[in-house]
Amino acid sequence: MTFTAPWVLLLLPLSLRLLRKRKLNAIEVSSLAGWQGAAEPRRVRWLNVLRVLRAAVCALLLIALAGPHTERPISEEIRQGIAIEVLLDISSSMDQTIKGHDDEQITRMEAAKKVVEAFIDNRPNDLIGLITFARYADTLSPLTFGHSALTQLVREIEIQDRPNEDGTAYGDALALACAHLDQMNKWNDEETQPIESKVIILLTDGENNCGLHLPEVAAGLAKKWGIRIYAISLSNMEGGKLTKSEQMLERISKETLGDFWKTYNADELNETYAQINDLETSEIKSTTRAYTEQKTIFPLFALPALLLLLLECILGTTSLRVTEEVTS
Repeated sequence: MTFTAPWVLLLLPLSLRLLRKRKLNAIEVSSLAGWQGAAEPRRVRWLNVLRVLRAAVCALLLIALAGPHTERPISEEIRQGIAIEVLLDISSSMDQTIKGHDDEQITRMEAAKKVVEAFIDNRPNDLIGLITFARYADTLSPLTFGHSALTQLVREIEIQDRPNEDGTAYGDALALACAHLDQMNKWNDEETQPIESKVIILLTDGENNCGLHLPEVAAGLAKKWGIRIYAISLSNMEGGKLTKSEQMLERISKETLGDFWKTYNADELNETYAQINDLETSEIKSTTRAYTEQKTIFPLFALPALLLLLLECILGTTSLRVTEEVTS
């Protein structure tokens, strides 16, 4: 236990000395002659209890005023990874089926949600955000370490089936993700080093056909702010040349030092996210911060002092009150 103002404790001997000279509470009477020869009452032996209570109150209050607190050394490990924005296409075409495990047929959306959830579980040290897009891009989750809540959001994602909101605006989604990643270090903890490795993982099954931002413009922002784009295309057609939309995805990923994959089924999609997971493992940093936690224990002394003071006042004005002769 240490004190904020230990010099206050120097007043303790002086205060106890002054208390010894203080008289007890008394009833003033004109003469004690009527009590001469009377037997000494039993409660006289308890009169010193009042002085003991006063001394205890004084000592406790002075200790409390000295600012007592406890100190506990704490060593905190900070694991700092990378920042990842996961972008997921929820347009109506994601309802088409592809081959899953054991040749079962599942929708593109079901396959995407499974691999995204597994990817998040494999990145415990990373800040991860989630953006979905159809005609409009929406931030389902900001960059967060709360991965359990994030995976629950992934499970609840549904395909956008409203005709007036259907479409594929991954240019807007990319621009939104770039803005989140660029602003990230501005609200990051000042004691933590800025996260320099920033990544966008884009999964779509179509071409950018709506929205306010062209993919090339969004890729320019990513390149300017040092953000890598990993683009994944879900396709029905195996082999063959890349379509114009796939060529666009390949170009924006290469320009930002990322990569591009064309997938056809759930197994390939799972392998693609596993490759991205392997590519982004070298940036994790681990640091240890040591500091001392202080906890005030003022109430442990102040509260008993108040209770003892109340007890002393009650006893001093009732059963232990004494008489005192007043001469005129």
